[in-house]
Amino acid sequence: MTAPNPIRAYAAVTAAYWAFMLSDGALRMLVLLHFNSLGFTPLQLAWLFLLYEVAGIATNLAAGWLAARFGLAATLYGGLALQIAALITLAQLDPGWSIPASVAFVMAVQGVSGVAKDLAKMSSKSAVKLLAPKEDGGLFRWVAALTGSKNAVKGLGFLLGAALLAIAGFETAVWGMAGVLAVILIAVVLFLPAGLPGRMKGEEGWDGWRSKDARVNRLSLARMFLFGARDVWFVVGIPVYFQAVLSDGTPEGRREAFFLIGSFLALWIIAYGAVQAAAPRLLGGKGQPEAETTKKAIFWAGLLVPIPFLLAAAAWAAGDPAPWLTALLIGGLLLFGFVFAVNSSVHSYLILAYGAAERITRDVGFYYMANAAGRLIGTLLSGLSYQTGGLPLCLATAGLMALASWLAARRLATA
Repeated sequence: MTAPNPIRAYAAVTAAYWAFMLSDGALRMLVLLHFNSLGFTPLQLAWLFLLYEVAGIATNLAAGWLAARFGLAATLYGGLALQIAALITLAQLDPGWSIPASVAFVMAVQGVSGVAKDLAKMSSKSAVKLLAPKEDGGLFRWVAALTGSKNAVKGLGFLLGAALLAIAGFETAVWGMAGVLAVILIAVVLFLPAGLPGRMKGEEGWDGWRSKDARVNRLSLARMFLFGARDVWFVVGIPVYFQAVLSDGTPEGRREAFFLIGSFLALWIIAYGAVQAAAPRLLGGKGQPEAETTKKAIFWAGLLVPIPFLLAAAAWAAGDPAPWLTALLIGGLLLFGFVFAVNSSVHSYLILAYGAAERITRDVGFYYMANAAGRLIGTLLSGLSYQTGGLPLCLATAGLMALASWLAARRLATA
């Protein structure tokens, strides 16, 4: 089969990934704000997203094998198609159902969406490894551009989801996203160049899911705790806290709170994506030895640790919500996002640098399985810690996860 033009293939993969992440961000915000406004507790809200993360763990193990057998284009198309199916199914939610029935239904739909998200992510990231130029820091630049732009688009999705919920309502918003994503899937199928690589040459089976490279395994452990540190406050804690602070309980107040929360989370994700895209320049990645990048990964992991602990101490000292605390949280979490983005970007480069080309889909799948495990742990702890100890415990738990990530990253120096 004729090899595709690398630039055209990269552009098509990136466009498909953008479309998916826009819908993924909007769907998360729709579900969170809609069910929080219906009176779901923080722990019940966390449960809505648990199967999404569990599905991500399983999918990343299977996705590498599937891409190795059927090619990256097939898994990319599959991810988009499953997301459309999840949105159509979610639109069937009946407002008259009981809370347990609603939780079970949304968990199942979110599970399908989790499978879709990780199929699309693994396909896109693996394609970059195989398409990027090998010289002059090309891999770091290409993966940073993909991940940075993806997160900017996902941030817009958070804002879009909040706006659609406030303006059009839950069901209309979900149907609209399904329709737009269906059009994008058709366009991607028509325009993605033939010959996108990804099939595995060997006969490695299911038992090859875990990498034989200690660096890949240790980086994956650091990644798990890194994303746990973010999602402990990001998934439930901060949105629920801000909605309690910003909304006066009236329909108008709730709509205003939706916009403000969606705007903050969108700003956070967009800024995070911009920092990710700039990471090669910030870290001097062009032509830099792999060992030097590893040292910087350890350094930046350590920088993240004190931020959530300091915010937790401030929230504990404040006691009740206060304007100065809200301002401090916004500034502190944006700082957290900057340091987190550098960590995430250097991880995304290192997994592709460490991974062997002949089994890159398996190594990337294992790495993103750890990523999903971190989000799963963070999601559960987000609802549990906030419901148990409020914002101070939620942020302190994020600090413990960041500390664990730094300890795991330190072991990269001896791998």
